[in-house]
Amino acid sequence: MSTSSALERFDDKARERFEAAGRTTVYRGELLRHPVYTRVLHWAVALFFFLALFSGFGIYLPWLFRWFTPIFGGGQLSRIMHPYFGVAFVFFFALQVVNWLPPMLWTAADSRWMGKIHKIVSGEEKMDPPDTGFFNAGQKLQFWEIVVGSIVFVITGIILWAGASTFGRMAVAISYVLHDISAVIMLGGIFIHIYLSTIGEPGTFQAMIRGAVSEAWAWTFHPAWYKQVTGRDPEQACEEARRGH
Repeated sequence: MSTSSALERFDDKARERFEAAGRTTVYRGELLRHPVYTRVLHWAVALFFFLALFSGFGIYLPWLFRWFTPIFGGGQLSRIMHPYFGVAFVFFFALQVVNWLPPMLWTAADSRWMGKIHKIVSGEEKMDPPDTGFFNAGQKLQFWEIVVGSIVFVITGIILWAGASTFGRMAVAISYVLHDISAVIMLGGIFIHIYLSTIGEPGTFQAMIRGAVSEAWAWTFHPAWYKQVTGRDPEQACEEARRGH
């Protein structure tokens, strides 16, 4: 059995077990977007990212963020807990990579989406390009940025955890810089993600809360996925909705 097959089997079993334990209600006029397992992974990744972030702020910039450290029981406990929060973040994100890898692969449709990004962001185009699938190019870029950032976190984190006695002062100094840069870049991406999932694309947030989205949301932001799961033309569905059919 290949490694990819084993990972797929693991992911399928995890989906089944979490779906049996949880529940996703899809009402009329809605589509299933994210099952229970996917939502649990998403919020676990978010939780440990911010725990690692806040504990890290208190460690690396105590003169500015010293008010974070009492949350974790003081500066010493923050230093102890920070790497464990980081390990948990990378662990759950690794599971999310397995869960989302196929739809996150780059396609020609994503390149075309990037070519129209100024019109999409400005709202000039009310619907995303018709070949936009389950994830758009922007979401995929952020996903792969987190993949790269997580690898940087693991490598630099091990060096910082072991210290100069193991890797040398130069390696530790470089790791501090790379670790912090990666965190800032990832935080910037998270801010954009939060904006788009709430204000920028209304209806997105409920996909990670309830697991379902409206059909209107689907044909607006992910028309190719809408067509795949419903068999209907997204533009025609949108026009019929406007006419009140």
